[in-house]
Amino acid sequence: MKQELLQVETDERGVCTLTFNAPARHNALDGEMVNLLLQRLQAIAKDETIRVLVLTGQGETFSSGADLHWMRSMGLEEEETNRQEARQLAALMQALNRLPQPTIARINGPAYGGAIGLIVCCDIAIATVSAEFAFKEVQLGLAPAIIAPYVVAAIGPRQARRFLLNGETIYGMLAFQLGLVHQVEDREELDGAVEAQIGRLLKAGPLALAECKRLLSRLEPGGESLREYTAELLARLRSSPEGQEGMAAFLEKRPPRWQR
Repeated sequence: MKQELLQVETDERGVCTLTFNAPARHNALDGEMVNLLLQRLQAIAKDETIRVLVLTGQGETFSSGADLHWMRSMGLEEEETNRQEARQLAALMQALNRLPQPTIARINGPAYGGAIGLIVCCDIAIATVSAEFAFKEVQLGLAPAIIAPYVVAAIGPRQARRFLLNGETIYGMLAFQLGLVHQVEDREELDGAVEAQIGRLLKAGPLALAECKRLLSRLEPGGESLREYTAELLARLRSSPEGQEGMAAFLEKRPPRWQR
């Protein structure tokens, strides 16, 4: 029986928990996972019985970000197929960012690249103090194209320049200080912290919460043209010789041979 890649649980309060369920591959995002999550978010957006969404990962990792085998294969596809897959990832980020219901990222472990995009698209992010985060895209000959606008909104352009360009690891307390997450807790306190936030959100009017989120989304810069640009950039870089070499080097566990 095929493993369910995305577990869905909704309790009697209307709290829906989506859990990445591919721990053997560190909950990496591939085309199937992206599509499953996007479809589920689209359904949740229309479901008035769901009051709060919690996003988390199974096992020791929240998510390692985009699956590089998938990314590399997409870069070898025909141009339009490559672009369409990139647009799907952009649509996923937008769907989470614009979800009418309040969202909580329960960060149970490391998160990298695109997974950090999902975290900063959530309204509230709570991590274990031992969680770590990193944007490794440029070290792979890529760029964090689709997630960059959301990351900049979370930590500001100055800090984004440092961490998107150098790929250094951000540990729990620094992530909190930067604004990448709102709260860090010891692992045994994580669920209690998430539950406390759920309790606060459930005290608010559902319509008021949805309208507040709609108001905040109207204050965001960018729009469809920016999303299209980021999708095009991702598609172009992962099909480029540099992008293909960077991903191949990572998968083959060797230094990349960059062309000057």
